[in-house]
Amino acid sequence: MKKTFKKNNTKHSKNQKSEISSSNAKSNRIAKVIARSGLCSRREAERLITNGKVKVNNKILLECGINVTSKDQIEVNNQPLPTKVETKLWLYNKQRGYLVTNNDPEGRPTIFDRLKEKLDTRFISVGRLDMDSEGLLLLTNDGDLARKLELPSNGWLRKYRVRVHGYVIKKDLDLLKSGLTINGIRYGKIDAILDKQQGSNAWLSLGIREGKNREIRRVMNYLGYDVNRLIRISFGPFQIKNLASGEIQEIKNKVLNEQLGLSTSLNKNRKKVFNN
Repeated sequence: MKKTFKKNNTKHSKNQKSEISSSNAKSNRIAKVIARSGLCSRREAERLITNGKVKVNNKILLECGINVTSKDQIEVNNQPLPTKVETKLWLYNKQRGYLVTNNDPEGRPTIFDRLKEKLDTRFISVGRLDMDSEGLLLLTNDGDLARKLELPSNGWLRKYRVRVHGYVIKKDLDLLKSGLTINGIRYGKIDAILDKQQGSNAWLSLGIREGKNREIRRVMNYLGYDVNRLIRISFGPFQIKNLASGEIQEIKNKVLNEQLGLSTSLNKNRKKVFNN
């Protein structure tokens, strides 16, 4: 019978934590280690753990609060954890009609299917764009970095070009300056400018800092405007510029280090999974 780490047995769990973390080697939370390997995001790593897909030293793990060291043998889906490579970040111009997910039960096309045709790399998206949205998406091979860049505490401004159906009234856009509460969900301040009214459609420039699920579509619909095109043109310091639709571009190490406050030595050290 396979041994497992059971969450509902506190004493047993503590003994197992002690067994895994007893080494003097530097330790890190298991989900963080998996994310830094580039296999998946930290959130996905936690899901794999709770679903019994992760083994540490040939024992199935069922809880996320375990520390491991470089001496521990980690397997995910019965495969050894990949060796960490240098952290990289890419700009990707997402096309409309593609999902930002690794697996879709309905078999719809995903950006990762297209990316496999371009590069043999495990990509992790920084946040998402819905199927009908297009434009700038940040991709990385480092799940821990993806998580950090997604955090609202970064305060990174995300800019969009949005086409809506309707005759836009300035006072409606003014309402967005102080945020809105819709169906109990609070949406923060949105910077909104009317660029052009073209018949029954209008082009807007919008800037948000939180990026809740389908935020722009929900807010504009609340104001009475239907979004029929949504293009993200920038994410924090990164801009889509002239990157063609469906194309990917790697951020140079120098730019990555400058924009994210990483030193060259730190980026080199990230080749190792166990580091601060």
